[in-house]
Amino acid sequence: MLISEYFKLTERQAGQFAQLDALYRDWNSKINVISRKDIDNLYEHHVLHSLAIAKLLPFLPGTSILDVGTGGGFPGIPLAILFPECQFLLIDSIGKKIKVASEIAAALGLNNVTCKQERAEEEKQKFDFVVSRAVMPLPDLVRLIRKNVSGKHKNAVPNGLIVLKGGDLQEEIRPFKEAEVTPCSQWFKGEWFDSKQVIYLPL
Repeated sequence: MLISEYFKLTERQAGQFAQLDALYRDWNSKINVISRKDIDNLYEHHVLHSLAIAKLLPFLPGTSILDVGTGGGFPGIPLAILFPECQFLLIDSIGKKIKVASEIAAALGLNNVTCKQERAEEEKQKFDFVVSRAVMPLPDLVRLIRKNVSGKHKNAVPNGLIVLKGGDLQEEIRPFKEAEVTPCSQWFKGEWFDSKQVIYLPL
């Protein structure tokens, strides 16, 4: 399986990643969270893509992470498997998507994951990092989540926002001089990753 090529996994983590295929296929047949034609690319397009955040920043134990607009659990669930000593809150405004994320987290025994149906503006807690996968333009997202970033830093870089995006990002990042953009192709091979990037924005 793809993941172990890029990450050193424990037996438990390898088992959890291996279960994702059957779990997502089963849930996707009931509630469409991944496009039907994309489910065969689950590991490359969804799981590994989510883990680009881990390549950019291996979270230290005790880090708290908010996943905004998680959909069926991306990037939160793959990250929670990889970082069992970090706490994750996955939120999405669409109830049936959160149900899928919640059921999958439970099936995998991810005690470090909480799933909640809510909009980003409703969440009041503070986190070390906010992560997201292409849910909205960067300025809009920053406006919503700036209140959620804690001022106490414990990782190798200051707390902030880490977003997975594709395509040309010049316009979006223009207002943010301190944004750092890293191509996913730096870590993962395959042409699908050529247009994918991770944005880190200290807040």
